[in-house]
Amino acid sequence: MGGITLASDGVALTGLWFDGQKFFGAGLDARNEEKRLPIFDETCRWLDIYFGGKVPDFTPKLNVRATPFSKAICGIMLAIPYGQTMSYGEIARQYARQTSLERMSSQAVGNAVAHNPISIIIPCHRVVGTDGSLTGYAAGLDRKLQLLDLEQSAR
Repeated sequence: MGGITLASDGVALTGLWFDGQKFFGAGLDARNEEKRLPIFDETCRWLDIYFGGKVPDFTPKLNVRATPFSKAICGIMLAIPYGQTMSYGEIARQYARQTSLERMSSQAVGNAVAHNPISIIIPCHRVVGTDGSLTGYAAGLDRKLQLLDLEQSAR
């Protein structure tokens, strides 16, 4: 599936991108350096379990650097169970309920999902169109399909 780049604030994971994906490195400080950090070791352990076809029983410490709206959407995505999907519309309705709004735009949700800074762990690949179609994925639809297939075969 290609290389993966991780970012951290020194304590928590702040980014996880497939190399070359859309919005790669968004939010990173221009000054950065390669380091070995405990959070990277923990994240690599999580990824090894995940790509080994098993459900990780922990989540590395995350620090989502985003707007409050995007953070809320990331929270909803984190609750999508392994091997299952949720539509942009369902996420929009859930967000509207949580915030006592009459309605929320699926397009706004789609934008927040596309800008998810911590791919795979915050499972934006589990978000699909209303009819279940595979729509949009910053790392490419081929990767989205591979991740969903991995989860289906491991169930």
